[in-house]
Amino acid sequence: MSESKVPTHLDLMWPTLQAIKQLGDSGTNQEILDKVIEIEGFPEDVQNEPHKKGKTKLEYRAFWARSYLKMIGAVENTSMGVWAITQLGENIDDKAVREKVKASLKEYRQNRKSQNESEDDDAQVYEDNEQDWKICLLDIVKKIQPDAFERLCQRILRESGFIKVQVTGRTNDGGIDGIGVLRVNLLSFQVSFQCKRYQGSVSSSTVRDFRGAMIGRCDKGLVITTGSFTAEARKEATRDGAPAIDLIDGEELCELLKKLNLGVETKLIEKVMPHAEWFEAI
Repeated sequence: MSESKVPTHLDLMWPTLQAIKQLGDSGTNQEILDKVIEIEGFPEDVQNEPHKKGKTKLEYRAFWARSYLKMIGAVENTSMGVWAITQLGENIDDKAVREKVKASLKEYRQNRKSQNESEDDDAQVYEDNEQDWKICLLDIVKKIQPDAFERLCQRILRESGFIKVQVTGRTNDGGIDGIGVLRVNLLSFQVSFQCKRYQGSVSSSTVRDFRGAMIGRCDKGLVITTGSFTAEARKEATRDGAPAIDLIDGEELCELLKKLNLGVETKLIEKVMPHAEWFEAI
C-alpha cells in the first residue's frame, strides 16, 4: 500500500492556526479547510484521498487538528461550527503547539486502561458527539439506492420551500437529476439540481459539466452530495462571469435533515441534580 500524501493531524495544526488568523481570527470548518489548502497548495489528489469513515483523509485529519487545538485552548468553537482563535493561539508558535498537544495526549494515554489503541482511538475522547451522529447518518444515506437518494433530495427541497419539484431520471442529461421552483417573496427561480451519492469529493470538472447542462434551462443550479467538494470545485461554483451554483456537502446535508426532522430525531436528556443546601435549610 502506498504511503499517504496527506499531512498528519499534528502537521495540520499550525496551518490551521494560520488559516484562522488570515480569515480574521474566526471561520467555519469549510472556510478554514479551504484556506489551509490554499496556504499549503495541496493538489486535488491530496484533497480527494478517501478515508474509511466516509470523509476524505484531509477533512478527517483537519477535524482532528482543530480538535487538538481546542484541547490545548488555542482555539474555541461554537455550536454553529464557527472556530475562533484564542489569546493563546495568537501567541503560540508551531513548536509549542506540538509540545502541548503531545503532552496532553501522553497524559490521556497514561490514564487509559488499554494500551493498544491507535492514534485516532487515543484522541477519540476529544471528538464532538455531533461528529458521531453525522458520520452515522451519512453511512446510512450512502447505503440507499441512487433513485432513493434522488427522492430524498426532492423531499428536502419540498420541505425547504420549493414547489413543482420533479426528479427527471433522464440519462445523458448533463448530470441534471431534477428541477424545482423556488419562490422568494414576489420572485420565482427555476432551479436544476444534481444528486451525488459520493464517498469522496466532487471535483471542479463535475461542477463545470453541470453548469454547461443547466445554462439556458434554469436560473440557478444546486449540487447535493453525501461527500465533499474540492477547493477547486467550490471556486468553480462561484467563478466570476459564470452562473453561480450552490453546493450542499455531506455535513450540510446532515444539518438539513436534522432541521427538517427527516429521518433524524433529536432527544433532550433529563438531568436530575439534588441540592444538598436546600435540604440543609429546612
